[in-house]
Amino acid sequence: MTVTDQVSDDRAAHRDLADPAFWQLPRPERLAAFARLRELEAPVLFTPRPGTARTSGKPFYALVRHADVMTASRTPKVFASAPGATTPEPAGWAKALFGNSMVNMDGAEHAALRRIISRRFTPRLLAATEENIGRLAGRLVDEMIAERPGDFMPSAASRLPLEVICDLMGIPAEHRPRIAAQIDHASEQVGVERRGRLRIPGRGTASLAMMQLVMARLARERRRRPQDDLVSALVRADVDGEGLSSRELGAFFSLLLVAGVETTRNAIAHGVSLLDRHPEQRELLRSDFERYIGGAVEEIVRHSTPIIQFRRTVVSEFELGGRTFLPGEKVALLYASANRDEAVFTRPDLFDITRSPNPHLGYGGGGPHHCLGAHLARLEMTALFRELLTRRTVIRRTGEPGLVDSNFDNRVGSLPLSMGPTVT
Repeated sequence: MTVTDQVSDDRAAHRDLADPAFWQLPRPERLAAFARLRELEAPVLFTPRPGTARTSGKPFYALVRHADVMTASRTPKVFASAPGATTPEPAGWAKALFGNSMVNMDGAEHAALRRIISRRFTPRLLAATEENIGRLAGRLVDEMIAERPGDFMPSAASRLPLEVICDLMGIPAEHRPRIAAQIDHASEQVGVERRGRLRIPGRGTASLAMMQLVMARLARERRRRPQDDLVSALVRADVDGEGLSSRELGAFFSLLLVAGVETTRNAIAHGVSLLDRHPEQRELLRSDFERYIGGAVEEIVRHSTPIIQFRRTVVSEFELGGRTFLPGEKVALLYASANRDEAVFTRPDLFDITRSPNPHLGYGGGGPHHCLGAHLARLEMTALFRELLTRRTVIRRTGEPGLVDSNFDNRVGSLPLSMGPTVT
């Protein structure tokens, strides 16, 4: 069978990953399509049809197997993040205006920026952040019990990661409501935004500009009067003379908000839903929280896979997964498929908090772009689930999650909940 025949067959079976309609299918159907693609001898090329170029971008090969996604992630000299790791690729004017994001960098440029940021996450800062996360989680659940909100997303899932990052960065309280209101709009820059049921890319420029302005002002203030926060540490030059410019800080903050807040909020929401749908797993976790929470967090991330895919551009000829890739070709690293690969995970569709080993790619496939915020996300999920599962008041969902159609993230728009009976 030729590649063209394979792609035609995929379209006939509603398995065309370049068609926006594919991403409107129920998630089980998409996962089944990935499973069929994993059975093929080599990665398939998907080409946007006329009229869909705006949402689908350029032709791309889909890497759907765990081993292939991991190899591409760990071979950055061949599979480059530049000129863009998302679809569509960021326009040149956007990079010039807002600065280049770390997710779109390679080589020395990426390594230098990541080194500057990593050095500022000192053991002292991380210890203080962990204590703060515990306090925030407790306060949010206290408020939920007192106020009995109808939607879990704004009451806890979204608030916890946002407050954690704002506290970490030292964002003044007066800026936070406006930033929170803009995050959804800014996320359009890295995904596809809703129009009807499908989201259309590129409508978050004003939100990004607003956040850049907030950070530029804060950077100037912290240079004059440093405080004990991450912004002050990032803008001050260290012993090697390394520090972030205001534009670099703005690009990093935008990434931290869109990636850090969005991914964690979605993982938390999917976790609440998964534990409610699998009461035996919830009760196992509740029976010995400290023993099982580590495995539960990893399984929630694997099963939900908050980031569906990132893109790479082939730089040099390379053989992978039964195909020889050529310079200039595009590949999609489909983490949502890799995390259900039967060659790696026994009964991959089963939600099992005791799964071990669990080499999921929910934080990326390793290599230089492995998620910087993975540790922070684990701390936040652990703290919030501890509060949700060890209280006397039981918090339960009352309906299915309101999922948002996207080819980039497994986003939850709403999650109805109620306060259940008191545990005796």
